[in-house]
Amino acid sequence: MLFSLEELPLILTGPLLRRTEPDAVTVWLALKAARQVTLRVYRAEERMTACLAGTRSTVRLGEHFHIVAVTATSEVDARLEPGQLYAYDLDFGEGGESLNEALNSTGCDAPLNLSYFEHGLPTFALPPDDLNHLKIVHGSCRKPHGGGADMLPLMDNAIAQAADFPNERPHQLFLTGDQIYSDDVADPLLWLASELEVFLLGWEEDLLLPDDSYKPRELKPGQRSSIAEECAGFTAGLPNQAHLAKSHLFAWGEYCIAYLLCWSSVLWPDKLPSGKEMCQEKKQVRQWDREVDAIANFTRSLGQVRRLLANIPTYTICDDHDVSDDWYLNREWCDRVLGKSFGRQVLQNALLGYALFQGWGNTPKQFFAGQPGEKLLEAVETWSASRGKDKAAWREIGKYLGLPLTNPQTGLPQYRLDGDVLILDRDDRALDWHYTIRGFKHEAIVIDTRTWRGYPQGEKEKKTPPMLLSPTGFKQQLEAPLEETEAINQSQQAEIEATLVILPTNLVTMCFVDWVQRFDLSRDRVFGNDVGDSWNFNENAFSQFLVRLGQRRDRAIILSGDIHYSCAVRLCYWSRERDSVLVQLTSSALKNSEWSTRVIHTKLKSLCPERTVRWAGWKTPPPLREIAILPGQIKQWNDRTRHSSPFLRQLHRDRGNEQLSWKLILKDPKDRPDWRYRIQWLERGKAQLLPWHTPRNQHPKLSENFLIKLLLKLWRNRWLQEGSEVVGRNNFSLVTFQWSPQNSTKAVIQETYWFLPDNPTRTVTSRYFVSLEPDKAPPFTREL
Repeated sequence: MLFSLEELPLILTGPLLRRTEPDAVTVWLALKAARQVTLRVYRAEERMTACLAGTRSTVRLGEHFHIVAVTATSEVDARLEPGQLYAYDLDFGEGGESLNEALNSTGCDAPLNLSYFEHGLPTFALPPDDLNHLKIVHGSCRKPHGGGADMLPLMDNAIAQAADFPNERPHQLFLTGDQIYSDDVADPLLWLASELEVFLLGWEEDLLLPDDSYKPRELKPGQRSSIAEECAGFTAGLPNQAHLAKSHLFAWGEYCIAYLLCWSSVLWPDKLPSGKEMCQEKKQVRQWDREVDAIANFTRSLGQVRRLLANIPTYTICDDHDVSDDWYLNREWCDRVLGKSFGRQVLQNALLGYALFQGWGNTPKQFFAGQPGEKLLEAVETWSASRGKDKAAWREIGKYLGLPLTNPQTGLPQYRLDGDVLILDRDDRALDWHYTIRGFKHEAIVIDTRTWRGYPQGEKEKKTPPMLLSPTGFKQQLEAPLEETEAINQSQQAEIEATLVILPTNLVTMCFVDWVQRFDLSRDRVFGNDVGDSWNFNENAFSQFLVRLGQRRDRAIILSGDIHYSCAVRLCYWSRERDSVLVQLTSSALKNSEWSTRVIHTKLKSLCPERTVRWAGWKTPPPLREIAILPGQIKQWNDRTRHSSPFLRQLHRDRGNEQLSWKLILKDPKDRPDWRYRIQWLERGKAQLLPWHTPRNQHPKLSENFLIKLLLKLWRNRWLQEGSEVVGRNNFSLVTFQWSPQNSTKAVIQETYWFLPDNPTRTVTSRYFVSLEPDKAPPFTREL
């Protein structure tokens, strides 16, 4: 046995500070025993009378596994204010433990303290009422055994530097996807999760494979690739990457434990077993030991991660790896996974893990009394108490999670029409994963681009990239919150000036990535490179996003992750109604750098810079003419191609060569576009060294071979690492604003933090400065 129950503190993971508003604060945590938990919020300098308070009983997931998201509110309409520092405390009912007692086991040698102050309580500050002081941090993609050092501990430094100052410390943290990697799991982590599942839950789920049912521990680490692909239909190992899915999570308990292990060190043993103890073949032994070393680098800083997450309001959104690679990528994926009973089982397990460990804290009101979330929690307790045998409770869980219905005739997922596209059909009671959070001067609209996709109709279109938001998705997730904010401003309840949209998938990607994905699509290879997961792959959805956002806001900032590099892209939008600026700020990965991203991080990327591109769009396709220019003659004819609506066209110069060139022009010069936009990549500023030292990071090992040693030193040279556009090493980003309502000096700044490759104990930051003032529309000619 890894632990005895008495050795563990009451709190296994947490507290995590989640949704935080002037009239309500939510804290999530996991305990080893049932408790009635009371949350009290105080002014940090007083701590006598609570401003907000609330009590909630834990939900029993297993014999020694209980969770709760408790929300503190006011009974006298008291509201938290900007520019103030607040602290919170937790009471555990009959157990009588204080917060610090609940955090530490009896006789602990190094007590855990989650506070930056002598009073020992976690603290936070609301977003300020001046955008010049607003500080938002964001990042994505955190894999325990991923390449490079974990960046979440570094965020803890950012808070520690300014913990005393409400307007200087970071105010919100957005984790924009892949909080866990359920499809790409280190063998030692799966082994530990399987052991802890039995210890905490007290039972094991029956995994219903086609030939028989198995307990999770019977499906060994490193031996799950074929099961994931053939029995569940997952594509994480496609094409020819079976090693990635070798320890895919399957059981609900495994998904739950994965979250605990990513957010806390409590359940990590002092030492994991060695490869020789666990594996037979030499290759497996070496791989196991490599993964143990990578995990050790991850776990040594989890104390800082835990303090960070206790002291900053944290908001998350799901992306594919929280469930499985390529989740709902296209209809082909939906049919192959949801058409298999084991695929549906694992998918429901993953969604249930997301709902309990992420969704509850994002939208706590959905889990209040009488709401679908509360009914989900009741069904979970019933199902777990039956040790996974209560089929009625299991079906109820699926409905509240929005698991797509099954077509009884085909056994495949059921779709329904939404405009001209198909969407997965689900129960009307299903929880929403999208949400909006508003500060005193800004709104953050968090978009779910996974479960509201619009798929093209027709059997031949199963692999065609979908709309990442269907028509209904656009209305519910984008238009509705924008309209609601406008109504709030008009009623003078608030004065929201800045709009942020949180997208787990990127609006714009690098040209090389786009080219590779389009090449793969032309070869019918859609799995492996996320073909269709960026917005510009579906011109209809892309143009709708621009129009719906650009028509309602003069400026908007898009925060995204997913692609394992950081960058800033400025998009100028011109229409007949208004001109707008959209800025995409990407920050990724927190811990999953790869060789390819390390290359584009350097000056080598300057050999192939991102070029500025221009597009024009029409609501309905205009009549066009084609012109061919040959030596000594010019030919013209009407373009007879049937174009769909809306019509989007990239603006090119003449194409061809000296012998033959051609171009498209508008037949009627009066058919001016309904909108135009320009995409421009911003240069990253020169890296600035910070006075932060991180001794827990290991110095890179140099080979004893002289030539290799020399090449590595050259590669890690700081001049070479000073690339011009992207940060391709593990990073997180701090977003601030330059905002003057009286004149045209509005801008957004992204400071991206990363470690020096030649000295990973030192931190640098690269700056992106982006103007938010609309540019004047350039002249438009007939040429396309």
